[in-house]
Amino acid sequence: MSAAPPRTALVTGGTRGIGFGIARALAAEGWQLVVSGIRPAADVTAALEELAALGAAIHYCASDIAVAADRARLVAESVNRFGGIDALVNNAGRAPAVRADILDAGEEGFETLIRTNLQGPYFLTQQVARHMLERGRGAGIVFVTSVSAEMVSPERADYCVSKAALSMWAKALAVRLAPEAIAVFEVRPGVIRTDMTAAVAERYERRIADGLVPAGRWGEAEDVGRVVAGLAGGAFGFATGSVVACDGGLSITRL
Repeated sequence: MSAAPPRTALVTGGTRGIGFGIARALAAEGWQLVVSGIRPAADVTAALEELAALGAAIHYCASDIAVAADRARLVAESVNRFGGIDALVNNAGRAPAVRADILDAGEEGFETLIRTNLQGPYFLTQQVARHMLERGRGAGIVFVTSVSAEMVSPERADYCVSKAALSMWAKALAVRLAPEAIAVFEVRPGVIRTDMTAAVAERYERRIADGLVPAGRWGEAEDVGRVVAGLAGGAFGFATGSVVACDGGLSITRL
């Protein structure tokens, strides 16, 4: 009996932070990987070498998911390099440029954030889903959103809005693709130790010490990676549309 062909996952924002944790988890499970990011290839050599050392075949595509032409190129390069895309992990995103009172926040920053956090993954997923249907093969699609899809941070409401909207897109897509046996999931990280949270690390250290996170610690990129890797392969297909919190209990309602 011949071995099953290797599976290919496309991970946006896959060279640092949560995305790199996800890429590492998938590489360890034998996936071929296409990882994207906005940095030039020369700046992500160490990350790519680390993934390759785990035994994964790697292709890096420098691209900005906020740009339509870059999204099309990302899909084309994925298909040309590995023959198709079996799983898509929508991880790339940006934090607000400025944390501000919601009554003072401006439109320019809002538009930039929405193009990356919502419009980009919305239309990238549309392209990948069409590819999966045309190919007749697709394991799963995972959206990495945030507890901010439900929990409010008034000083960064634009970020919360982008994640809440992406959450609804994940649900709509799950309904659309369920008859095609392509599962769609949403993973909501909580307080994760990354470049994005570095600027407010001291604040979160205090809040975690005061009981903000029942698990009593920061989340790590590897925590999210293990969850995403478990969902991406299609083993939990009948649970499509599920939202999985990866937050150490942060979002559990407590008295």
